Amino acid sequence: MIGRCARLALCGITFALAVAPTLTMAERPPYREAREPCADYRPTRQALFGDLHVHSRLSFDSYVSSQRNGPEDAYRYAKGEAITLPDADGEQTVIAQLQRPIDFTAVTDHSELLGPIRLCSAEDSGFVRWHPACVATRSDLFPLQLLAMDYWASVGVTGDSAGETESMVCSLGDCDAAHKQAWQQIQDAAEAHYDRSANCEFTTFVGYEYTDAPNYANLHRNVIFRNANVTDTAISTYDTGSRNVPELWRRLADECTDTDSGCDVMAIPHNPNLAAGLMFPDPANEQEAKDRLFFEPLIELVQHKAASECRFDRLLGRGVDTEDELCDFEQAPSDNLAMLGTIFGEMRASEGEPVSVDDFARRNMVRNVLKDGLALRETSGINPFMQGFIGSTDTHSASPGGAEEDNYTGHLGRRDSGYRNLQDHFYDNPGGLAVVWAEENSRDSVFDAMRRREAYATSGTRPSVRFFAGTDLAGDLCAAPDMLEQAYASGVPMGGELAAGDATPRFLVSAAKDPGVPGNPGQDLQRLQVIKGWLDADGNTQERVFDIAGDADNGAWVDEDSCAPTGAGAAQLCSVWEDSDYTANQRAFYYVRVLENPSCRWSTRQCQAAGINPFSSSCLTQAEAMNAKLNDEGAIGNVYDRCCLAAEHESFYSPVIQERAWTSPIWINP
Repeated sequence: MIGRCARLALCGITFALAVAPTLTMAERPPYREAREPCADYRPTRQALFGDLHVHSRLSFDSYVSSQRNGPEDAYRYAKGEAITLPDADGEQTVIAQLQRPIDFTAVTDHSELLGPIRLCSAEDSGFVRWHPACVATRSDLFPLQLLAMDYWASVGVTGDSAGETESMVCSLGDCDAAHKQAWQQIQDAAEAHYDRSANCEFTTFVGYEYTDAPNYANLHRNVIFRNANVTDTAISTYDTGSRNVPELWRRLADECTDTDSGCDVMAIPHNPNLAAGLMFPDPANEQEAKDRLFFEPLIELVQHKAASECRFDRLLGRGVDTEDELCDFEQAPSDNLAMLGTIFGEMRASEGEPVSVDDFARRNMVRNVLKDGLALRETSGINPFMQGFIGSTDTHSASPGGAEEDNYTGHLGRRDSGYRNLQDHFYDNPGGLAVVWAEENSRDSVFDAMRRREAYATSGTRPSVRFFAGTDLAGDLCAAPDMLEQAYASGVPMGGELAAGDATPRFLVSAAKDPGVPGNPGQDLQRLQVIKGWLDADGNTQERVFDIAGDADNGAWVDEDSCAPTGAGAAQLCSVWEDSDYTANQRAFYYVRVLENPSCRWSTRQCQAAGINPFSSSCLTQAEAMNAKLNDEGAIGNVYDRCCLAAEHESFYSPVIQERAWTSPIWINP
């Protein structure tokens, strides 16, 4: 039992859990669930790669897109098995398989509409299956699917009245019973695929997505439970009302953490870049601040609908409260969920039109949220925005971990399969991965790592990244054979908090490149950066980016005909760094950004596979020829035109990207 008193103590200003390692490093803690001990147990922790944002056919926007894989299939895919996905015509012909499995995942189907979608899709639902919305939902006709998508979104997740009614489907069938059946299916699949043996090869978490989106402003959270002890239902916007995330926290406390059932849970916000400024308001009171700290220790920093670290417009030469030019990485043009409204190559929703950096809300970007948290701590005594980072995919194709640029099958079922990806979802990307430093691959160990924020996000690759801070860290720590033991004994890891003093802290940053797979090695590292945010003497928030290792001008690029990497970087980088501008009475945070050498974006690879080279002076001619061919085969519109976008004319897009990782911050407080 967590209990309200213990929960509030955990969220207190001392943050004892984050300040010091939770282990003595001498003995493993007891499990809070029944299972065999893991044979592979490492006191200095290991990097485990996962995906905590996954949709199956139980989600309305997956099923309507001809996607028929359920939670069980999603877990099979995560473990390295092949699944079949729909092609652009809705036929189940696409074979999808990871090049290497991931270590943990959670299926997070939308809690909203779990019941109606089961009623519409299940053969034993009776007369309700013939409601027009259900008929359109099961249809193979693309126009009918789009109508069904719009219907479910309007009654389910995007209107201000979402908390009032689900749909007329529920008047013809028992939506509550169907909801519980789907919720049980999610739990059963997680249990069936969780490795409770000593091998500890794969960990699952029971979860769902809370999907509030008033007027397309994204307020979504992925709700992740520690173990099999969960709430009776998947709490939804219907239960809390729209624009009321604090009520979600209260319900999770009442029905989970404040009970004696052994239930523990967190809620992970994602896509603040599409929240129209609504994701991270100032807390209304102290209780809200403490609840956010407890229930939301992490933010999903990157996924297939763009990255949310920061935003910089190359054409304008300025950003959203930043001058960091690397903040042009994987940015969506719009600031809300209507950015998904492109059909046959044309934006069909006025809300989905591009938003300039001058009109883009500051707190859509996580770095600004972190900076504002420092100011709130100064005035209120509590920083409600002490949140670590993970990445995930947000796949709606039951393909957790499918973040490989050279193996990307889309994440929206039929809607972005095949050529539709380039035509309608060009500004999307394969998404990222969640990485935790955990002693072993068990639910308890992974969940504890997330709770203490010893986690980081990647844009889809798998570099190994360590980050520590402490005043007693040795300057030659990179060369020490017991580097990790010393770092844990003398400092705090990523996600932790360090009390400021007169002594200048040192920061240990160590990264190793993604090893890749046989025949497809990972990309070399280019450089390590430390991003600092602080509160100056006048109470204003500031930021600065430091290059601390590697070389930005190492000459690496790509072969523009084959996308093969050219030039070399580093297999490993390590530095013990000090901030020459450190001030003892200054509130600050630091996090690490790891940049890989340049590589081809997924779209570049798929354009080239279709015979269109974004680097070629003949690109438009090639695109016109392929457009005509596809139009003859039934496609509508100019499918391949975006392959020929020129990066120098685009605010954010480039055919070449730099994959990256972002560690959770370490906070320095007077």
